[in-house]
Amino acid sequence: MECAHPTPAEGSSILLIVDDYPENLISLRALLQRQDWQVITAASGFEALSLLLEHDVDLVLLDVQMPGMDGFEVARLMRGSQRTRLTPIIFLTANEQSQDAVIKGYASGAVDYLFKPFDPQILKPKVQALLEHQRNRRALQRLSHDLEVARAFNASVLDNAAEGILVVGEDGVIRFANPAMSRLLNATVQDLQGKEFLDFLQKPHIPVWADSDFYTGYRRGETLRLHDALLRTAPGQQVPVALSCAPLPSEQHAMVVTVLDMSVVRHLHQQLEFQAVTDPLTGLLNRRGFYQTVENLLLRGERSDSAWVLLYLDLDGFKRVNDSLGHDAGDRVLRWVSEQLKACLRPFDILARMGGDEFTALLDLEFPEQAAKIAEKLIERVSICQQIDGLDIALGASIGIATYPDCGSNLDGLLRASDIAMYEAKRAGRQQYRFYDHDMNGRARSRLMLEDSVRTAIENRDFNLVYQPQVAIDSGQIRGFEALLRWQHPSVGDVPPGLFLPLLEEARLISRLGSWIYHRGAGQRKAWETLFAEDLVLGVSLSSTQFGMPNLVTELRQVLERHGLQPRYLEVEVTEEALMQNPEETRKTLRLLRNLGVRVALDDFGSGPCSLAHLRDLELDTLKFDRHLIARLPASERDAALVRNVIDLCKQYGMLVIAEGVETIAQYEWLQANGCQYVQGFLVGRPMMAEDAGDFVTPFDWSALIR
Repeated sequence: MECAHPTPAEGSSILLIVDDYPENLISLRALLQRQDWQVITAASGFEALSLLLEHDVDLVLLDVQMPGMDGFEVARLMRGSQRTRLTPIIFLTANEQSQDAVIKGYASGAVDYLFKPFDPQILKPKVQALLEHQRNRRALQRLSHDLEVARAFNASVLDNAAEGILVVGEDGVIRFANPAMSRLLNATVQDLQGKEFLDFLQKPHIPVWADSDFYTGYRRGETLRLHDALLRTAPGQQVPVALSCAPLPSEQHAMVVTVLDMSVVRHLHQQLEFQAVTDPLTGLLNRRGFYQTVENLLLRGERSDSAWVLLYLDLDGFKRVNDSLGHDAGDRVLRWVSEQLKACLRPFDILARMGGDEFTALLDLEFPEQAAKIAEKLIERVSICQQIDGLDIALGASIGIATYPDCGSNLDGLLRASDIAMYEAKRAGRQQYRFYDHDMNGRARSRLMLEDSVRTAIENRDFNLVYQPQVAIDSGQIRGFEALLRWQHPSVGDVPPGLFLPLLEEARLISRLGSWIYHRGAGQRKAWETLFAEDLVLGVSLSSTQFGMPNLVTELRQVLERHGLQPRYLEVEVTEEALMQNPEETRKTLRLLRNLGVRVALDDFGSGPCSLAHLRDLELDTLKFDRHLIARLPASERDAALVRNVIDLCKQYGMLVIAEGVETIAQYEWLQANGCQYVQGFLVGRPMMAEDAGDFVTPFDWSALIR
């Protein structure tokens, strides 16, 4: 529907109504039109997005079910745009008031969800209140803009100052820093603001702000000058400065600190000091430099909120390099290793070569457990076969980790603890890391906790299988069930599969749970033999990890033998993504499954990149259309053409076709007319407990549904 949209008067609110039925647009416009706001309309999601780019819309009344692009997709795109991410949305729908639809609406960014027909006396006050809210928000934005202009003018006075300028509150917290200060400390202004001034003051060392000369001078109204101070930059470097600290007017409760960079004056001294604390081979700190830097940092770290963590790294196999290739090659290896370590760590981490093939790094972390991920990254970076100056070098690394002050009250204690932990890593098989306090191994602890949760869930029957029927589209005869995993957590209740399945994949625990799924599903299929026809098929989805397991076929054979189940009654479902990860191994696994007699289904076809070559080249029995693809039928002509042609192609290749996610009569009738053989979805039946599956012993009555 094309409508003329007059340009709204300046300052007036704009209400956008989106609906694919013209009569709805006309009635809503008549209902909601007022002098103090402008109503514009759109007949599709695409037109709505165009109007949102053209106008500053204050409220959107958005129909859910529309061809081409539904309301949920429009809302998702709005929330992803900076221009419309705060624009309120009220969903309007004539569909069944299902809890899932309402949850999806609110998850898409709606502020309300109304069902047609609705009471105008309810809708109009909601619209008026939301438009008033938007007017207030825009007024606040304009006021904020005016204030920002004034602030920018005042700030510009300080931008050209050559000296660094700080405003430090009477509590010692930095309130303001000018660009010169930002450049001096190598940190953004935002990073400096809100930090303790003492965090950047290296010399003189001041443990407590209230006991400092800065605070004393401020209380007395006097100016304090320091000509020999050191500041620590954000990356951990030292900058010699001269400081001048003067109180601001009393109502400001702050002082202004002027900072003069003295680097040029101290440059020669720093050059000499650098040579004394630097390893000449790698350019890293040497033992002396590491001691000087770390001991100074630990004095403040003991009283800060950050966590100091020491990593002690020893190369595995370096002696072999020296013995076989000589010390020159060993030196090149050490230089290469130092570059890898620097590339993995942050600029302000303290990295040193302690001697030989031993390296240390002091990390300032929010949580000590974060060191585990950094250690894994270092091991992965070093433990590769690398060509260095034409030489093929195979190395490894073992890392010990110690935290301050739990593992040592000083650097010597930390080094002893991390050295012990490093040798524990070597005894465990090398190319690993170990915490001196094993309870702080965060990653390992998380995996163990998840592993224990899975084991406990199986033992306590928190995990369960539900079954969704697959029904013939012509006769209503049950073909089989797909087994779906559910987790009933004792404290949080039902856990959505989209949350726990990725965790199981990441921790590579899905294979353990997979064994339970195979046995549970096969046992249920065996129990159904007296209830259903002999050829009932049980479908089980395989993740990419499960499909890639080298013992998959062997395990399935053992499951079938244990439960006395014929292989042809089991169908494994694999996504295209899993098939594409290793094409050669995929073909090998499919051949083994074919030899075993297990059926193979291509799952979620149409959800991502699709290749018809897979239908031609791979040994597949069934193709399952993805539910998101089916949801666009029959409205989307392009999707309809794709599904229609794939159905015809599968028939020629002798493959069964199942449509997943069938929820409407229109989808069923289109699929029936275009030769789809089986359907699976809420229209037929939701996932159910095994004891409820008996309702499908008799054929599904399509005629009763259509009536």
